[in-house]
Amino acid sequence: MTRLSALLGLELPLLQAGMGAVAGPALCVEVSRAGAGGTLALYKEPPARAARLVREVAAATGGRPFGVNVIPEATGPDRCLEQLRAVLPELPRNGFVTVFGLPADDAARAVRAAGHPLVVQVGAADDADTALARGAAVVVLQGTEAGGHLLGGHSADSLLATVRTRHPHAVLAVAGGIATGEDLADAVARGADGAMAGTLFVPAVESAAHPEFKRRVVEAVAEDTLITTLFEIGWPHRPHRVLRNSLTAAAERAPAAFIATTQVDGRPYPVPRYSAAAPGAATTGRVQEMAMYCGQSCTRVTAPRPAATTIARILQEYENARALRAGSHTSTPPAPHRIQEK
Repeated sequence: MTRLSALLGLELPLLQAGMGAVAGPALCVEVSRAGAGGTLALYKEPPARAARLVREVAAATGGRPFGVNVIPEATGPDRCLEQLRAVLPELPRNGFVTVFGLPADDAARAVRAAGHPLVVQVGAADDADTALARGAAVVVLQGTEAGGHLLGGHSADSLLATVRTRHPHAVLAVAGGIATGEDLADAVARGADGAMAGTLFVPAVESAAHPEFKRRVVEAVAEDTLITTLFEIGWPHRPHRVLRNSLTAAAERAPAAFIATTQVDGRPYPVPRYSAAAPGAATTGRVQEMAMYCGQSCTRVTAPRPAATTIARILQEYENARALRAGSHTSTPPAPHRIQEK
């Protein structure tokens, strides 16, 4: 056990990222039941629906811990607090709350007052300082290797080294570059208490991602991703790592016309070109032009599998890698697996 798994009651020190259009109830339930940290994405869900989804997950996880994810930057701090006030009474005692970016003081206080561990994802060392000062029980250090919106400009290794020096006793996880048990063991050997993974779970059978999104992640390698600011409608001023497509290759920006339709709680919503929305299973239209968030770890994500199968494989690989390290006669840790930018 690492400090992360002990704190959150997990068998494997791995958190599933709370990705909008991907991390629905089915994925959260299966990841949690398999022994890792399943997370339900609340994204821009109305508070009443968010509370209903949490009740559904709680009823299906068999008492296993799971988390909910909020994004103050995308929803605004007021709506984020409304979401939290709606879901905290529904979250089981062993549940946790993950926040993408720094939470406002009142949001952090609400989580702590409800007795749940606060997990804050940041992309800069100074933000890690702030997160801990606001009561974060776990800080997730997101590197630029990660898919999705990026909170900083440093690699996960660099952030971990800096923040671990500043906070030797903090519970720290890394995000970016995690797709195998060996990746997880490497992160722990370098001083992390665990990791968070997103790209790994996009193609999962229980993922709510669109089939084309899943297919492209499975077929992609690291060089098929890039960092851009192109998909900004609904979430501006934040760079993001996505799979390359016709829009990222175009020399000129096309009109921001509606190109697709998605469904939220049975209601249709139009999606404009350059929207920050990722294609979910219910999305129709020109999904190939939408943002498909994907990290460089996609090179090692090679097949769509049930989440439980993926967790079991990672657990076995992780235990084998840890056993090899424990049995080694050298005190020098192996070189970490890194994927370099093209």
